Amino acid sequence: MKISRRASRIEPFYVMEVAKAATQLANAEAANARPMIHLTIGEPDFTAPPLVQEAAVRAVRAGVTQYTAAVGMEALRERISDWYTQRFGVNVPARRIVITAGASAALQLATMALIEAGDEVLMPDPCYPCNRHFVIAAEGHPVLVPTTAAERYQLSEAQVRANWGEKTRGVLLASPSNPTGTSIHPEELQRIHSFVQSNGGITLLDEIYLGLSHDRAFGQTGLVLDDSVISINSFSKYFCMTGWRLGWIVAPEPLVPVLERLAQNFFLCPSAVAQHAALACFEPESLAEYERRRAEFKARRDWFIPALQSIGFNIPVEPDGAFYAWADCSAWLEAWGLPSSWDFVFEAMRRTHVAISPGRDFGNADAARSVRFSTANSMENLQEAVERLSAFRP
Repeated sequence: MKISRRASRIEPFYVMEVAKAATQLANAEAANARPMIHLTIGEPDFTAPPLVQEAAVRAVRAGVTQYTAAVGMEALRERISDWYTQRFGVNVPARRIVITAGASAALQLATMALIEAGDEVLMPDPCYPCNRHFVIAAEGHPVLVPTTAAERYQLSEAQVRANWGEKTRGVLLASPSNPTGTSIHPEELQRIHSFVQSNGGITLLDEIYLGLSHDRAFGQTGLVLDDSVISINSFSKYFCMTGWRLGWIVAPEPLVPVLERLAQNFFLCPSAVAQHAALACFEPESLAEYERRRAEFKARRDWFIPALQSIGFNIPVEPDGAFYAWADCSAWLEAWGLPSSWDFVFEAMRRTHVAISPGRDFGNADAARSVRFSTANSMENLQEAVERLSAFRP
């Protein structure tokens, strides 16, 4: 069977491959081994809170499960608009919000609407692999710009300026970032956006971890800059609704009808049940629970980062959001006689039954010596993981 060149250019999602291997190993050794601790996939161990679950049940029982508008339910668009006002103090009219089948669908719609074949999109290295694959699927070319700890693993205006070329269409940034958990300083983002605008480009922001910001210096949406910023968000992370597949995109008004037309053809609409359930995310009781969970994620970070450093992992930048730790495992590679972090995660899995994500997924710069830990797991499991790893520390 002949496979399209487009599909051939999409690499596997290696985090998922490692998670699959971890499950297979755990199943094969179930009778005589400790349970596998998964610190790979970025999925909160919390599920949707009670009011959200109850709203979903009511929707099913009431039979409101048919197609909605392609851009989503008006009531949900209004709730999200109100959330931006209350949480961030920014006015985002509901008419600029398009509800999507997860942030992935939002990124697909945005890239299909804005990127022509051959267009280049600047992205930081490291970055979330699926983001660059959406650019590839739209026949564009992701240009990964190496970043360092000094830059918080984020692009700077100077880097954007230095790498801008005739084919550059814009930038795709993430704040807070997966895999690093770091955010772009608001002043730097403003400088980047101003330069991009002056060159007729697009500023596309992945803000799916925005609700999980832990530092007052960050945690502000890029939508405060102006109405041309395009922001992607999701109910998966802060709102703990991963499998419900629901997200949204905030777009300039002229872009909304284009996104609607594409959504009509690609998806028809997001899940009706998930949308009805998501209305309950913005009830005071639910928001209070989400804030309690955000504090728990911060507590995990505050314990886990020093614990990793104490057993030989170098984490040069403390994550200010999300639930990840981007770590240099060079000391472990040297001690274990391994060539790369790819080999390390499988050896660590075998020795300790702790599953970790290799740097290979997230780019090229320093990938061979970097790993990503997900702290979207219980404190008990994080402590057990450190204890197991410490038995083999360099």
